[in-house]
Amino acid sequence: MQEIFGKNGTETAEPVKATISGCLPDWLQGTLLRIGPGMFNVGDTSYNHWFDGMALIHSFTFKDGEVYYQSKFLNSETYRKNMTANRIVVSEFGTMTYPDPCKNIFSRLFSHLSNIIPDFTDNNLINIIKYGKDYYTSSEVNYINKIDPETLNTTGRDNYRNHITLNLATAHPHYDDEGNTFNMGTSIIKLSQPNYVIFKVPAKASGKSSKNSVLKNVQQVCSVPCRSRYYPSYFHSFGLTENYIIFIEQPFKLDIIKLATAYFRGFSWASCLKYDKDDITLIHLVDRKTGKAVSKKFYADALVTFHHINAFEDEDHVVFDIIAYKDSKLYDMFYLSNLMKETDQFIETNKMSSPPVCQRFILPLKPNKGVTAGTNLVKLAGTKATAVQQEDGSVYCKPEALFEGLELPRINYKMNGKMYRYFYGSRVEWSPHPNKIGKVDIVTRRCAEWTEDECFPSEPIFVPSPDAVDEDDGVILSSVISQNPKKSPFLLVLDAKTMKELARATIEHSMHMDIHGIFIPQPDSC
Repeated sequence: MQEIFGKNGTETAEPVKATISGCLPDWLQGTLLRIGPGMFNVGDTSYNHWFDGMALIHSFTFKDGEVYYQSKFLNSETYRKNMTANRIVVSEFGTMTYPDPCKNIFSRLFSHLSNIIPDFTDNNLINIIKYGKDYYTSSEVNYINKIDPETLNTTGRDNYRNHITLNLATAHPHYDDEGNTFNMGTSIIKLSQPNYVIFKVPAKASGKSSKNSVLKNVQQVCSVPCRSRYYPSYFHSFGLTENYIIFIEQPFKLDIIKLATAYFRGFSWASCLKYDKDDITLIHLVDRKTGKAVSKKFYADALVTFHHINAFEDEDHVVFDIIAYKDSKLYDMFYLSNLMKETDQFIETNKMSSPPVCQRFILPLKPNKGVTAGTNLVKLAGTKATAVQQEDGSVYCKPEALFEGLELPRINYKMNGKMYRYFYGSRVEWSPHPNKIGKVDIVTRRCAEWTEDECFPSEPIFVPSPDAVDEDDGVILSSVISQNPKKSPFLLVLDAKTMKELARATIEHSMHMDIHGIFIPQPDSC
């Protein structure tokens, strides 16, 4: 799989016109932005993990029946330092390095004492976030980089910590109907009690200059204390309904003591994550209006989750769907030493890893005083999910499995926080690398698929049609690459209702596997 994962990508600095086959919808006007790791070797040095590679931004612009492709490396401080030194000098989560390769233990101790809680890289390779009127690259650290979605130029850098007390923040925010952005992160002040912080960036915010940060009007919605002082939960996303925020405090934890000594001891930050299979999973429900957490304790068995699919309210219940695992081996699969194995060997090595399962949890909202222990509090019909009253007043939640073998879930975002029927994602039946695009019907539990030999599609992005009546009226966009050098990469356009191919835009330039992205419609296109 060297052709897909291990080699350095290249920039396509000027837009190039794609060759269109099929028929693009006339209404499809706008830009699809994608981002992911694109450089894994600098000089004689190499990264250890696929998620460490330096960020490469991709754009596909739809204009009057044509598609134009462009790509540029994120011009972050990390990128500039590495390029100047011609070697990796900034540590990433799976690769710990030092500015001076001859640095001795005393110099490392000094650096360690200067940064008990480390200052992370700004190599934002996970997603594109809209804050107010501006677009930022993001990962899960305190830095974000502003980009121009038309030129892909990096135009500035911001630091959450200059505006709100955060060391880590998710790359998967939520947007309400007014355009406000909700996000959350972890606050670690030296080695004191950490907190989970949910915050809001107003829709009208704009960072036109370095003195006018998009985060200047950031508002803290609430702060939830971590249940453990030294082991806060790792999280990658969260859920949002009309009235509630759902946060899963999972037993996949960050060891703060190990993190604080990682640089000195030569550990990677990734090694500071650990999964406690004997612990429980806490489910926090926060009232969006008051910022207060619901006092009822909801908990479940140990699990690991990265992506929420959707959440909604139904007859005094909060329903939320996630992609869950029984272990934390997914991250380990992406070490480049693992990915460089032959396909058969890779499958054999990783076949015992937990598959991704779409699980539905249901949280009853009505008071449960006087209810007999052992009573299932879920009153919704047609579900196997339960929430059982316990002797101590807590509620034990057991999910219903809806579907297995799909990751990177996306929905018609107009249905976010609402009762919905369909979600789309990457089919991962034998490895973390997608070879199909799937559409899951939650009602029938059936999955419609698109696949093509030797092709590997990215996360599917749903774009609704302007005259949509049904939830699945629209198109699916996915960038597709191949390990066959004779097969050119292309942008795939599917009918979201039928999953049939409408068109493809073939790019006669190099493309690289990416992670997440966002579609920016032209103002008058929808």
